[in-house]
Amino acid sequence: MRQGTEIVSIVMPIIDRWRNEEGPLLPILNGILRELGYVPRQVLPIIAEELNLTRAEVYGVVSFYHDYRENPPGRHVLKVCRAEACQAMGGDAAAEKLQRLLGVEFGETASDRSVTLEPVYCLGLCACAPSAMLDGEVIGRLDEEKAAAIAVEVRA
Repeated sequence: MRQGTEIVSIVMPIIDRWRNEEGPLLPILNGILRELGYVPRQVLPIIAEELNLTRAEVYGVVSFYHDYRENPPGRHVLKVCRAEACQAMGGDAAAEKLQRLLGVEFGETASDRSVTLEPVYCLGLCACAPSAMLDGEVIGRLDEEKAAAIAVEVRA
Protein backbone atom coordinates (compact mmCIF):
# COMPACT_ATOMS: atom_id res chain seq x y z
CA MET A 1 0.00 0.00 0.00
CA ARG A 2 1.24 3.49 -0.74
CA GLN A 3 2.44 5.71 2.10
CA GLY A 4 1.22 9.19 3.00
CA THR A 5 3.85 11.32 1.29
CA GLU A 6 3.65 9.24 -1.87
CA ILE A 7 -0.12 9.64 -1.95
CA VAL A 8 0.13 13.40 -1.46
CA SER A 9 2.67 13.63 -4.29
CA ILE A 10 0.16 11.88 -6.55
CA VAL A 11 -2.86 13.89 -5.38
CA MET A 12 -1.43 17.43 -5.49
CA PRO A 13 -0.91 17.52 -9.29
CA ILE A 14 -4.49 16.32 -9.74
CA ILE A 15 -5.77 19.09 -7.47
CA ASP A 16 -3.57 21.63 -9.25
CA ARG A 17 -4.90 20.49 -12.63
CA TRP A 18 -8.56 21.09 -11.68
CA ARG A 19 -8.56 23.69 -8.90
CA ASN A 20 -9.36 26.67 -11.18
CA GLU A 21 -12.10 24.94 -13.14
CA GLU A 22 -15.75 25.41 -12.32
CA GLY A 23 -16.91 22.64 -9.98
CA PRO A 24 -13.48 21.04 -9.49
CA LEU A 25 -14.33 18.56 -6.71
CA LEU A 26 -15.72 15.71 -8.83
CA PRO A 27 -12.96 15.89 -11.47
CA ILE A 28 -10.38 15.86 -8.66
CA LEU A 29 -11.99 12.87 -6.98
CA ASN A 30 -12.26 11.07 -10.33
CA GLY A 31 -8.60 11.77 -11.05
CA ILE A 32 -7.57 10.39 -7.67
CA LEU A 33 -9.75 7.33 -8.23
CA ARG A 34 -8.15 6.80 -11.65
CA GLU A 35 -4.63 7.08 -10.26
CA LEU A 36 -4.99 5.19 -6.98
CA GLY A 37 -8.11 3.06 -7.43
CA TYR A 38 -9.57 4.61 -4.27
CA VAL A 39 -9.85 7.95 -2.44
CA PRO A 40 -7.86 7.70 0.80
CA ARG A 41 -9.51 9.41 3.76
CA GLN A 42 -6.22 11.20 4.49
CA VAL A 43 -6.54 13.30 1.31
CA LEU A 44 -9.98 14.70 2.15
CA PRO A 45 -8.63 17.47 4.44
CA ILE A 46 -6.05 18.37 1.78
CA ILE A 47 -8.73 18.65 -0.89
CA ALA A 48 -10.92 20.69 1.45
CA GLU A 49 -8.12 23.11 2.26
CA GLU A 50 -6.98 23.49 -1.35
CA LEU A 51 -10.53 24.15 -2.60
CA ASN A 52 -11.59 26.26 0.39
CA LEU A 53 -14.32 23.79 1.30
CA THR A 54 -15.17 22.24 4.63
CA ARG A 55 -14.09 18.69 5.34
CA ALA A 56 -17.78 17.85 5.75
CA GLU A 57 -18.53 19.07 2.21
CA VAL A 58 -15.79 16.90 0.73
CA TYR A 59 -16.69 13.89 2.87
CA GLY A 60 -20.37 14.32 1.95
CA VAL A 61 -19.58 14.02 -1.75
CA VAL A 62 -17.20 11.08 -1.26
CA SER A 63 -19.67 9.18 0.90
CA PHE A 64 -22.60 9.88 -1.45
CA TYR A 65 -21.08 8.23 -4.54
CA HIS A 66 -20.48 4.49 -4.12
CA ASP A 67 -17.50 4.38 -6.52
CA TYR A 68 -15.39 6.52 -4.17
CA ARG A 69 -14.09 3.76 -1.92
CA GLU A 70 -11.62 4.68 0.82
CA ASN A 71 -9.59 1.48 0.70
CA PRO A 72 -7.70 -0.07 -2.20
CA PRO A 73 -9.87 -2.52 -4.14
CA GLY A 74 -8.89 -6.06 -5.03
CA ARG A 75 -7.35 -6.90 -8.40
CA HIS A 76 -10.89 -7.44 -9.68
CA VAL A 77 -14.01 -5.48 -8.76
CA LEU A 78 -17.27 -7.40 -9.01
CA LYS A 79 -20.46 -5.38 -8.74
CA VAL A 80 -23.67 -7.35 -8.33
CA CYS A 81 -27.03 -5.70 -8.89
CA ARG A 82 -29.23 -5.89 -5.81
CA ALA A 83 -32.20 -3.96 -7.24
CA GLU A 84 -35.71 -5.35 -7.28
CA ALA A 85 -35.76 -6.49 -10.92
CA CYS A 86 -32.61 -8.56 -10.45
CA GLN A 87 -33.87 -9.99 -7.16
CA ALA A 88 -37.17 -10.94 -8.79
CA MET A 89 -35.28 -12.85 -11.50
CA GLY A 90 -33.22 -14.96 -9.08
CA GLY A 91 -30.37 -12.63 -8.29
CA ASP A 92 -30.34 -13.53 -4.60
CA ALA A 93 -29.32 -17.14 -5.30
CA ALA A 94 -26.47 -16.05 -7.58
CA ALA A 95 -25.35 -13.39 -5.08
CA GLU A 96 -25.32 -15.90 -2.23
CA LYS A 97 -23.33 -18.36 -4.34
CA LEU A 98 -20.79 -15.64 -5.22
CA GLN A 99 -20.35 -14.67 -1.58
CA ARG A 100 -19.87 -18.30 -0.60
CA LEU A 101 -17.41 -19.09 -3.41
CA LEU A 102 -15.41 -15.89 -2.98
CA GLY A 103 -15.44 -16.02 0.81
CA VAL A 104 -16.47 -12.37 1.13
CA GLU A 105 -19.60 -10.42 1.95
CA PHE A 106 -20.78 -7.37 0.04
CA GLY A 107 -18.46 -4.43 0.68
CA GLU A 108 -15.44 -6.63 1.42
CA THR A 109 -12.19 -7.45 -0.33
CA ALA A 110 -10.84 -10.99 -0.25
CA SER A 111 -7.87 -11.51 2.06
CA ASP A 112 -5.70 -12.42 -0.96
CA ARG A 113 -6.80 -9.10 -2.58
CA SER A 114 -8.11 -11.00 -5.61
CA VAL A 115 -11.57 -9.44 -5.63
CA THR A 116 -13.74 -6.76 -4.09
CA LEU A 117 -17.46 -7.55 -4.02
CA GLU A 118 -19.77 -4.55 -4.18
CA PRO A 119 -23.55 -4.23 -4.22
CA VAL A 120 -25.03 -1.83 -6.78
CA TYR A 121 -28.62 -0.81 -7.15
CA CYS A 122 -29.16 -0.94 -10.89
CA LEU A 123 -26.83 -1.51 -13.78
CA GLY A 124 -29.55 -0.73 -16.31
CA LEU A 125 -29.72 -4.32 -17.53
CA CYS A 126 -33.18 -5.10 -16.22
CA ALA A 127 -34.13 -6.92 -19.43
CA CYS A 128 -31.18 -9.27 -18.83
CA ALA A 129 -31.67 -9.61 -15.07
CA PRO A 130 -30.04 -10.60 -12.87
CA SER A 131 -26.90 -8.72 -13.77
CA ALA A 132 -23.39 -7.96 -12.58
CA MET A 133 -20.31 -6.08 -13.72
CA LEU A 134 -16.79 -7.49 -13.52
CA ASP A 135 -14.01 -4.96 -14.04
CA GLY A 136 -16.34 -2.74 -16.07
CA GLU A 137 -17.72 -5.54 -18.27
CA VAL A 138 -21.44 -6.20 -17.85
CA ILE A 139 -22.79 -9.70 -17.32
CA GLY A 140 -26.44 -10.41 -17.97
CA ARG A 141 -28.58 -13.37 -16.96
CA LEU A 142 -26.35 -14.10 -13.98
CA ASP A 143 -27.09 -17.53 -12.61
CA GLU A 144 -25.31 -19.93 -10.27
CA GLU A 145 -23.30 -21.42 -13.17
CA LYS A 146 -22.04 -18.00 -14.29
CA ALA A 147 -21.34 -17.14 -10.64
CA ALA A 148 -19.11 -20.22 -10.38
CA ALA A 149 -17.27 -19.24 -13.57
CA ILE A 150 -16.74 -15.70 -12.26
CA ALA A 151 -15.32 -17.05 -9.01
CA VAL A 152 -12.82 -19.18 -10.93
CA GLU A 153 -11.85 -16.23 -13.15
CA VAL A 154 -11.17 -13.77 -10.32
CA ARG A 155 -9.17 -16.32 -8.33
CA ALA A 156 -6.95 -17.25 -11.30
